[in-house]
Amino acid sequence: MEIKVKLLRHTPEPDKTVAMSARLCYSPVGAAELEEKISPEQAEKLVNKLVAMGHFSTLEHVTFTFAIEGVSRVLSHQLVRHRIASYSQQSQRYVKEHDFATIMPPTVAARPEAAAKFEALMKKIRDLYDEFIEEGIPAEDARYILPNATETKLVCTFNARSLLNFFSLRCCNRAQWEIRRLANLMLKECKKVAPAIFAEAGPTCVSQGICREGAMSCGRLEALQRAKKAQAEAAKK
Repeated sequence: MEIKVKLLRHTPEPDKTVAMSARLCYSPVGAAELEEKISPEQAEKLVNKLVAMGHFSTLEHVTFTFAIEGVSRVLSHQLVRHRIASYSQQSQRYVKEHDFATIMPPTVAARPEAAAKFEALMKKIRDLYDEFIEEGIPAEDARYILPNATETKLVCTFNARSLLNFFSLRCCNRAQWEIRRLANLMLKECKKVAPAIFAEAGPTCVSQGICREGAMSCGRLEALQRAKKAQAEAAKK
């Protein structure tokens, strides 16, 4: 099952909103007047400067709301650890899971014997779940046997500052594979509507030129540094 991400809503003209909010701090005129005077080019330039300097407070004025499907309960348990966000999740108490879909990890799917065992176990759980419901056990109790692999759906809302933090952690190659896929899909949607804010968003090796993984580093930072050095040397010739 493929992850589906749709950007449902976002603050109109997010780059401009951030730029206007930043400029207000140093202007004698009000926000409404400033908004009229800021061109898209000026907004982009100012937002780039703010992000580069780490001045993120004005990014909190813009929000992004996503619809997410095709993800597991494993992922949702990780996602809600990002506390500066709002979440609504499909309820297993009120939505019966008779034919629940599952998310199979690629490492399991790549092994036919393991994939067959996975599917067999899921079928046993589905059958037992149906049996419990037929016996009158309420869905809120029958759900206790459902696996972490069960597919779920969510709506979540982040502000831009929280999203930058989310992308720095979850787009990293060291992040768990499923939430990393989700983060990259969300980042793709954000770049469409707020290109300046998210121009350098991603893992810290990309956004800040640092890696916090220590001995567990994937080596991407070193590769980026080598490529940058080679590019600079080529430019000198």
